[in-house]
Amino acid sequence: MPQTRFTKEFQDEAVRLALTSGRSRRAVAVDLGVGLSTLRHWIDRRREREIDAPPADRQEDMAAELKRLRRENEILRQERDILKKATAFFAKEGSR
Repeated sequence: MPQTRFTKEFQDEAVRLALTSGRSRRAVAVDLGVGLSTLRHWIDRRREREIDAPPADRQEDMAAELKRLRRENEILRQERDILKKATAFFAKEGSR
C-alpha cells in the first residue's frame, strides 16, 4: 500500500475531530481514510507539542493551577502536623 502524505492542516483537523466530536477514534479514522495507528500517532504528537510548549492561555491556567496546588499542599501539611500532635497527645494520655 503506498504511503500518502497528509498536509499539516489535514492532520490538525483530524486530531481536532478525534478529540472533540464525541465519536470513536476508529470511526473518525475510517471516515477520513487514514489508519487508526496514524491518527493515534498524530494525537500523541500533538500532546507532546502541547506539553513542551503549551499555548499562552494554557500557561496562565497552569500558573493558576500551580498556585492553587501549592496552597492546598500547605494546608494539607498543616493538617498532617496537627494530626501528628493529636496522635502523640492521645497516646500519652492513654498510657496513664
